Amino acid sequence: MSARLAAVAALAGFALAGVGIAADKAPPAPAMATELKPLSAFQSIADRKTRSLALFAEVGKVIQHPRCLNCHPVGERPTQTDAMRPHMPLVVRGDGGMGATAMRCFTCHHDRNFEPAGVPGNPKWQLAPAEMAWAGKSLGAICEQIKDKQRNGGRDMAALVHHMAEDELVGWGWHPGGKRSPAPGSQAQFGALFKAWADSGAYCPSAG
Repeated sequence: MSARLAAVAALAGFALAGVGIAADKAPPAPAMATELKPLSAFQSIADRKTRSLALFAEVGKVIQHPRCLNCHPVGERPTQTDAMRPHMPLVVRGDGGMGATAMRCFTCHHDRNFEPAGVPGNPKWQLAPAEMAWAGKSLGAICEQIKDKQRNGGRDMAALVHHMAEDELVGWGWHPGGKRSPAPGSQAQFGALFKAWADSGAYCPSAG
């Protein structure tokens, strides 16, 4: 092997090793739920706070699913796949969660899924604000973030319900295409459970 070919091979080896290291640093993938309980399953819980907490635990099956967590990363780099590996190629949040200059999200992610290459897409494709970083956090901590107007984009509870139940980028989580697992249930079910949680006092689990 020539010296030049040996150098190329060595560089390729380092690059592959780097990918392996990045994958090793991915946060552990949470257990993925595949279904949501119907709203009727919570009607028999008489105590309002207990019902509210149970509803948010069910909502959490979606919130803590990789389809949500991949776009709500802690730090500047999104994750991808059901295993929540660091995004490849390497991209960062950039201004407005749309990626850095020359590596903007819409460079690869267009207005719909591109099935031949397995690239997801949506007209609103971008990272959630850094204030809404959820990955690796407890459900209680996420709940407090969601309710905090200083971190949730100034949304009151009615606006939050609308966002969860009707936003098209949120809705992508149930139609991710490729080999990605969809969020459990449907957006309609999720929205109904979220509204019921709000109507029952919007209690949060312990953030510990």
